[in-house]
Amino acid sequence: MTKRVAVAMSGGVDSSVAALLLKQQGFDVVGITAKTTNTDDAETVVQNAETVAKKLDIPFYPFDATKVFKEKVIDYFENSYASGETPNPCIMCNKYMKWGALFDFAVNDLNADFIATGHYAKIKEDGGFFKLYPASDEHKDQLYFLFMVSQKHLAKTLFPLSDLRKEDVREIANENDLPSKSSKESQDICFIKAPITTKKYLNNIFAPKEGLFIEKSTGKILGKHNGFWQYTIGQRKGIGLAAPEALYVVEVNAAKNIVYVGYKDDLYSNELVLEKVNWSYPVETEEFEALAKIRYNMQAVPCKVISGNDKTVIKFPQKVSAIAKGQACVLYDRNDGHLLGGSFI
Repeated sequence: MTKRVAVAMSGGVDSSVAALLLKQQGFDVVGITAKTTNTDDAETVVQNAETVAKKLDIPFYPFDATKVFKEKVIDYFENSYASGETPNPCIMCNKYMKWGALFDFAVNDLNADFIATGHYAKIKEDGGFFKLYPASDEHKDQLYFLFMVSQKHLAKTLFPLSDLRKEDVREIANENDLPSKSSKESQDICFIKAPITTKKYLNNIFAPKEGLFIEKSTGKILGKHNGFWQYTIGQRKGIGLAAPEALYVVEVNAAKNIVYVGYKDDLYSNELVLEKVNWSYPVETEEFEALAKIRYNMQAVPCKVISGNDKTVIKFPQKVSAIAKGQACVLYDRNDGHLLGGSFI
């Protein structure tokens, strides 16, 4: 019996090629797209996805997910900044949208056997568990955003682009004249559209509130700002303070509206503590060596993981810079790079 696959489509080149490849492989393919906000931009995404589905001659089902997107992604994003944290909305979108509302719609309403996305990652079954491995395109590590996807969901997930590079995907789209063949890379935060920046977005929802810049090491007041939410850990540009050497944001105190600044050395730490690590599959060893990322756009670095009942300590042999509360620390196997798990800092 032909297996049905629901492809989460954005109208972009990756999900379009994913749907094409699955159809060529003989699956019963349907396209699904979540409408995330009640905006023209969100409506355009749905329309673009439908255009691709028509080109591929597959059924298309839009899904209204505005309520869950508002609660689980936008509210989380805004509340994180209000608490002085640096959020990662893509991780929450994967958990509550793609492998949440959209997954449930595909399986329960459309009777899909699998859901597929345009992520660059590989799923391999090993010892009765599904494990996530890096894709063939070394420039596309998307495991970082997938640490909250459960075994239940991985068992019903396909990643058709796992063995392809981005340039291969573009070439396939061109060869098949897909409407998305010239689409640009998606931006980090889909609900903040240029020319609006994150800072402008936050300034539109938070009223200006005068606070202090304080030098972390001395307690000396160096100046004033209009709201702590405008600053993130590790930030150097846009602080607007004169100093003999470059100043960086090293801590944000939301309750007191204080932005602590310091120098480059003040950003480095050799340890962090995680609560409630989401392990991709059961990890039996309480203390082991691994690789870690404390933000997406960095190289994974060696670490020692000391796993307890409710807290996990991550120790770094070489200090890491700009550990930011609210960002994700994601752990990888030190030998083959497969995903072990992760948690928000």
